[in-house]
This record gives sequence, structure tokens and C-alpha cells, in this order.
Amino acid sequence: MATCRGGLLLRGARRAAFGPAEPALWGLNSIKGNCHNFCTAVHKDVTYEELKNLLNSKKIMLIDVRNASEILENGKIPGSINIPLKEVGEALQMNPEDFREKYNEIKPSKSDHLMFSCGAGMRSKKALDIALSLGFTKSQNYAGGWKEWSTYEHTEKKQGN
Repeated sequence: MATCRGGLLLRGARRAAFGPAEPALWGLNSIKGNCHNFCTAVHKDVTYEELKNLLNSKKIMLIDVRNASEILENGKIPGSINIPLKEVGEALQMNPEDFREKYNEIKPSKSDHLMFSCGAGMRSKKALDIALSLGFTKSQNYAGGWKEWSTYEHTEKKQGN
């Protein structure tokens, strides 16, 4: 009998703390709407092979969030556009004409597939969080960044692929 009362007390305390929304806290699948705090948990990073296939399909916009000087010094993934991390939030909220003028590209819509990259995945993760918080729900991160891309590309060229 004491166990039963303890269980009832525990359930009562849970209900008081969480209310009827408690089931939503049990899994990310039940979270709907703006998921800023949870989005990166449900968006998996993209591998080199996946990125290469997506670039070949021309179904993504790859945004390199490194500084322009890093790109000039090291190179960039072909087909990427440079929007430094400090500009990502503002850029994704620009009107289309201003975006085209500044970045020489068509501004992505919230339904477009965006991919973020940087040197090794840290800044691109931050850019992903910004994009998701602004409603760009089809955004992903290439965590390997330029470092991984250049290693694979250098190896493929050496092998004659």
C-alpha cells in the first residue's frame, strides 16, 4: 500500500511540475513548431559523400561561413557561396534584391535545402542553429568542413578519380 501511495505522490508531483504536456518531454518526435532548442538534436550532420552527391544534384545551397581571407588562403568547396558567420542571421533576413546584390546569388527561401560548412564544423554548427531559429527547416551541417573536403579531394585527384 505504501508503494502505491508513493507512486501516486510521484505521479502527482510530476503532473504538478509538467502538467498535461509531460508526454511531449519524453521524446523529440512529439515536438512541433519552432524547435530552436532541439533542432540540432534532430538534424544529422552530412558526410563528405552525401555532400558530394547533393552538390552534383544541384538541390542545395552550400554556404561557407568562414571569413573571406580564409577562403582566399585555403580555397573553397566548388559551388559554395561565402557568407561569414557574423553575417548569416542578417543575410537570411535580407530582401531578395539586397541579398543578390551583396552575395551575387538568389536568396534562399525557407523551404530551400541549405548546407553550412566552415573550416572544421564549429562555425557551421552555429550557422545551422541561426538558420533553424529563423525557420529554414531544411538546413544541415557539413561538420567535416574544408579540412575534410580538401583531404578527400586531394586523395581522389592523386588516385585519378
